[in-house]
Amino acid sequence: MKLITIGAVMLFCISCHGAHSNSNNGKDKIDRKAVVSRHDVHLTEVDTLGSLTVGNGKFAYTVDVTGLQSFPVAYANGVPLGTQSEWGWHSFPNDKHLTFKETLDTFNFNGNHPALYSVQKKTGRGKLASDYFRANPQRIQLGNIGLVLLKKDGSQATLLDIKDINQTLNLWTGIITSQFKLEGTPVEVITCADSSKDAIGFQIKSALLKTGSIKVRFRYPTPMTSFADKAVNYANYAGNTTSLSQKDGQAIFLRKIDTTQYNVIAAWKGQAAVTQKGQNDFLLVPDTNQATFACTVDFQPSHNSSLNPSTALNFAAIKSHSIHGWQHFWQSGAAVDFGQCTDKRAFELERRVVLSQYLLRVQEAGNNPPQETGLTYNSWYGKPHMEMIWWHMAQWALWGRPALLSPALSWYTRAKGTAKAIAERQGYKGLRWPKMTDNQGRETSSNVGSFLIWQEPHLIYLAELIYQDTHNLDFMKKYQDLVFQTADFMASFATYDSLTGRFNLGKGIIPAQECFKASETFNSPYELAYWKWALQTAQNWRTRLQLQPNADWQEVIDHLAPLSIQNGLYKGAEDVADSYSPSSPYTIDHPAVLMALSMLPAGSTVDTAIMSKTFDTVKKVWHWEHTWGWDFPMVAMTAARLHKPEEAINALFKDVKTNTYLVNGHNYQDGRLTIYLPGNGALLSAIALMCAGSKEDPEHNLGFPKNGQWNVKWEGFEQLP
Repeated sequence: MKLITIGAVMLFCISCHGAHSNSNNGKDKIDRKAVVSRHDVHLTEVDTLGSLTVGNGKFAYTVDVTGLQSFPVAYANGVPLGTQSEWGWHSFPNDKHLTFKETLDTFNFNGNHPALYSVQKKTGRGKLASDYFRANPQRIQLGNIGLVLLKKDGSQATLLDIKDINQTLNLWTGIITSQFKLEGTPVEVITCADSSKDAIGFQIKSALLKTGSIKVRFRYPTPMTSFADKAVNYANYAGNTTSLSQKDGQAIFLRKIDTTQYNVIAAWKGQAAVTQKGQNDFLLVPDTNQATFACTVDFQPSHNSSLNPSTALNFAAIKSHSIHGWQHFWQSGAAVDFGQCTDKRAFELERRVVLSQYLLRVQEAGNNPPQETGLTYNSWYGKPHMEMIWWHMAQWALWGRPALLSPALSWYTRAKGTAKAIAERQGYKGLRWPKMTDNQGRETSSNVGSFLIWQEPHLIYLAELIYQDTHNLDFMKKYQDLVFQTADFMASFATYDSLTGRFNLGKGIIPAQECFKASETFNSPYELAYWKWALQTAQNWRTRLQLQPNADWQEVIDHLAPLSIQNGLYKGAEDVADSYSPSSPYTIDHPAVLMALSMLPAGSTVDTAIMSKTFDTVKKVWHWEHTWGWDFPMVAMTAARLHKPEEAINALFKDVKTNTYLVNGHNYQDGRLTIYLPGNGALLSAIALMCAGSKEDPEHNLGFPKNGQWNVKWEGFEQLP
C-alpha cells in the first residue's frame, strides 16, 4: 500500500495482492463507471425514507430534497437528517456519583466458577448505574444546516411548498444536485463533502437570493439519552451552549455540551452576516446582490477551546476533493457487473450492491467500529456492537480494500484495558472483548450483551483477512499480542468436562440467536465452529511467526465438543430438546445454526450433508418475519457453500420487510431502525463469496445458478477462508 496525494486529498492506493479476477470472456475489464452510474439515485418527489448522504467514512451529512437539512422534523421518522463524526461523543454529568461496579451481579453457571457480569438492574442505585452507563457516553449530532425559504407573503415555506423536485446523487463523484421550485421560482443546490476533512460544501443558485428569500439556518440540538437521537431535540438545556464570533467571510461557532467541545466554522465569499435567533439557533443571510451563494462548513474537535479556523477550504476545493476521492474509490478494489444477466432480479441486485458500497464508504471507513446506523443517527445510543463488526467491515478486505478496514482494528488496542479487566473479573485469561461499547472500548450494561461470546473471534478473523490480502508480516507482529491474548481467553473460557473428555462452551452464554437463556445454554453450533476455527488460525499465526504452537489452545482445538445432532439435523444448542417443531421457541431471530457454514469453512467441524438437511428444514419452519437484514445474505452464503445457488439468490430476495432496500440503498428494518448498515455489509460479503468462492471451495460464481441467466462478470475479489 502506498500513499498518493492529489491536490490536498490523500488517498490510499490499495494493493490487490492475491486478489482473484474473473470475467465471462476472460478478457474484458469491467466498465466501472457505467456500472456505478446506472444506479445514480434520482428523486422527483418528497420521500422521507429517501434522504441522501455525503461523507468520507469518518464524517457524514444527510440531506432532504432541498440538498441541505431544511426540514429535519419532517424527516425524523424516516431517514433522519444527521450530521455525525466518529469523534463526536458526550456524557451527561454523573451527578449521583454512580460507579460501574454498581452494575455488576454474580453468576455461577457451571457450579464452580462464580463471575461478575454487568447487567441492567431493576431497582435502586444499581438501576441508576445500569441506565447511566448504558446511555453514556452517547454519540452526538453535530448540528443541522438547512435552508429557510420565505414565500412571497413573508411566511416560511414548509415541505409541502417544495415543488418540481429533481434531485440526483451522482455516485461516481459523491455530489448531490437538488433542483426544486418555490412558488414557481427555481432553486438549485449542489452539496458535497470533503474526502478527508469533516467538512461539507454547498452552492445555492436562485433569484430568491436577491430578494432575501433564502437564508441558511444553523441549529445545534441537544443530545438525548434514548435509544435513538434523530437530531431534532431543540429543547433548551443549560449545558448546551454556542458562542459566535465573526469576521469577513467567516463565522466561528464555539460549541460546548457539558465537557464536550468542538468548533463549527462556516466560510463564504461576499457579503453575509450571521444573527442569533435562539440559544443554539442562528441565521446566515447571504448577500442579496448575487444569485449564487457558496459556503463551506468545517467541523473540528476541540479539547481546549483553541480555534483552528480554516482558510484553505472553499466550495470548489471540496467539490474537487469529492470528485477525485470517489473516482479513486470506485476504481480500486473489486467490482461486479450484472449487466449481461437476464434474470429479472439481476438489475436490482446490482443496484443494492453499488449503493451498499457507496453507503459504507460514506459511513463506515474510519478509525472505529461503526454503530448499526452509521453516521446518520443514533441507535443504541450511538454505540458500536462488536459482535457485528464482521458483518459491517469484513467486506472491505473481501473487496480488495484492506486499507479501509485496518484503521478500525486500532479500536482493539484502545479497548485492551477493558477487555483484560473483564477477563480477570470473571476468572479467565487473556482478553474478553465487550459487546456494546464506544471509541475507547468501555463496557455497557446489558442483560444480553454481557453473555454473548461471538464477538470474541472477530479480531482474529479480520486480522487474518488483512494478512491474506497483504501478506505483511509487520502487520502480524503489530497485532500478534492482541490475537494471542484473544485466543488465551477463548481457550480458558472453554470448560472441560471430565465425564465426556471434551471442552464445552457454556453454560453461561447467549448465542448469536439471542432467544436462548444464558442460564441453560451451552454448545451452540456457530460459536463452537467459530471457536475451533479461530483458535486454529491463531496457531497458524504462531507458525508464520516461527513460534511454537500453544499447547493450551491445541488441547481445546482437539477436544472441543462437536456440533449436536438430533434427527439428522444440527441443533440450535446442545441443551435444546427440539429446535424445529412448530411449537419450538427457537425458530425466530438469526438462524444462527446456518452461521456455522456461512462465513466459516466446513473444515473438520461441519458435515455438509447434515448442514444441507438443516438448511432445508430452516427454510421451511423459520419465522422469517422475526429476522434481521443481515440474516438474508448470511443464509445466501451458507447456500453458496452448500452448492445451492438458486437458494442463495432466493435468500437475497426473500420477501420480508427487513430485507427491504430503499431508494437510497439503505436496508430498512422497521420504524425504529429505518436504516441498518449490517445488512449492506453482509450483502457485499455474500457477493464476494458467491463470485470468488472460498479457499476451501474455490469454484468461481459459486453462488449463481448455472441456468444461463446469471452471466456475472467480476474482478478483484479476495476469497473467504
